[in-house]
Amino acid sequence: MLSSHAGRRRMDNIGFFFLNTFLFCTCLASPPNFVLLFADDLGFGDLGCYGHPSSLTPNLDRLAAGGLRFTDFYCTSPVCSPSRASLLTGRYQTRSGIYPGVLYPGSRGGLPLNETTIAEVLKPMGYATAAIGKWHLGVGANGMFLPTRQGFDQYLGIPYSHDMHTHYPQYAGQGAAGRTLRGPFGDALFEFDNTIGNLLTTLEKTGVTNNTLVFFTSDNGPELMRLSRGGNAGPLKCGKGTTYEGGMREPAIAFWPGTIRPGVTHEMASTLDILPTIASLAGAKLPQVMLDGVDMTEILVNQGKSKRETMVFYPTDPDEKYGLFALRLGKYKAHFYTRGATHSGTTPDQDCPVFAVLKAHDPPLIFDLEADPSEHYPLPLTGKPDLQALLERIKKAKEQFEASMVFGESQISKGTDPDLEPCCNPQCIPKPSCCKC
Repeated sequence: MLSSHAGRRRMDNIGFFFLNTFLFCTCLASPPNFVLLFADDLGFGDLGCYGHPSSLTPNLDRLAAGGLRFTDFYCTSPVCSPSRASLLTGRYQTRSGIYPGVLYPGSRGGLPLNETTIAEVLKPMGYATAAIGKWHLGVGANGMFLPTRQGFDQYLGIPYSHDMHTHYPQYAGQGAAGRTLRGPFGDALFEFDNTIGNLLTTLEKTGVTNNTLVFFTSDNGPELMRLSRGGNAGPLKCGKGTTYEGGMREPAIAFWPGTIRPGVTHEMASTLDILPTIASLAGAKLPQVMLDGVDMTEILVNQGKSKRETMVFYPTDPDEKYGLFALRLGKYKAHFYTRGATHSGTTPDQDCPVFAVLKAHDPPLIFDLEADPSEHYPLPLTGKPDLQALLERIKKAKEQFEASMVFGESQISKGTDPDLEPCCNPQCIPKPSCCKC
């Protein structure tokens, strides 16, 4: 039953990528409940409702049919930990220090305790909170960085990615194995979808569906290096690890019967916007810090215009020397730097694998994402006064954003300590090899 004790309900095994579920529930009659579903390494083109011809995702398709499907929704990083930090705080990962790369078992750092999460925003309003699934924002000494130290009442899950167990190959249980046309990836995705179906059934049985916002999205693009078992970015360029669209544009669905009308929005939005939106809907106060998110209630309730004018793209290893790799302004995206990634290897596109080394672009490569979401055809700037004016607007937006950015101390650069690694035999030696029970 989804109630103040929601975190006690065990989630089903969901195969290759974890479904990170954040539950925010209140016992009061009027404030809404929130269920935030965050997939791992799910590509823009992986779901049936986003056009994949052989994916079996009936529950997510049902959410999309009855809710609002986004076509231009972004995460903030093409890898896990920094993306998750931004989701929970409404701030780019560069501010909280969750860079470069991701946290590992034994990492000394984690999401700083002085960062304010969605759970901490809602607690003063009487919400009960739970996190279920993959965390990937640190453990630390005595579990100091776990969800229960970050505003969540309860936590059931694993602290890191399961590629620090087995991220690959995928797994599907008896109810899903061999059930789809898409092989092991499709079977695991089907099991993932079944888990969401079980959650929706619970909402219906407890009679809270009409008072609950369910929001689904993913943390970064697909791991294309795994070929057909690594996900699909649909028409978008490259995938995980890159700042091309395939690395950071994600499927997203908002479902709230009676409040959100079914439809599709092409407005630009981001995981950064979830915290201020939930705060607005709950009547909660925003953290007194520099937020990068904007309230998207107008998009959800009225299918109106977005308050978001820009989206910036940092690489997996951001630093102040290079700054932004790319910036989107309206329908245009400018690449100041491009680089491939190991995660996006094996594709025919030579811009995607790790062998595509860092390139600076001055002037930047500019793409019209409405006409060319695949980023194939940079706009010709020479002899085009209107595009020259656009370039100046893009440069100004970049300067203004970077002037506002104060890089937080890197938590990932603090290194690792084997004694901090989760261990099934805490007194064993030598660590970490003896922990593999």
